[in-house]
Amino acid sequence: MSSTFYTSDTSPEALAVQLECLRKMTPRERMRRTCDMSRQIKRMAFDAIRRRHPAFNEDEVQLLFIELTYGTTLANEVRRWKEEQSG
Repeated sequence: MSSTFYTSDTSPEALAVQLECLRKMTPRERMRRTCDMSRQIKRMAFDAIRRRHPAFNEDEVQLLFIELTYGTTLANEVRRWKEEQSG
């Protein structure tokens, strides 16, 4: 597999070590690690939105995350649903 598939800031040596570590993990360990990284990335995205928009409340932060991640259509549907629930 070509190393260009991976990030360009990872040296070939570091990539080899990472892949070897992954190969030694059980499927359960790989899944746990994947879920942990996913949660961490999501937290980082929410933190970045909060830094860019300090006046946003948590609903606004979540809606912008949805918009950036899944698109405006879904974000607008969630907005409408939230309005219906509160109204």
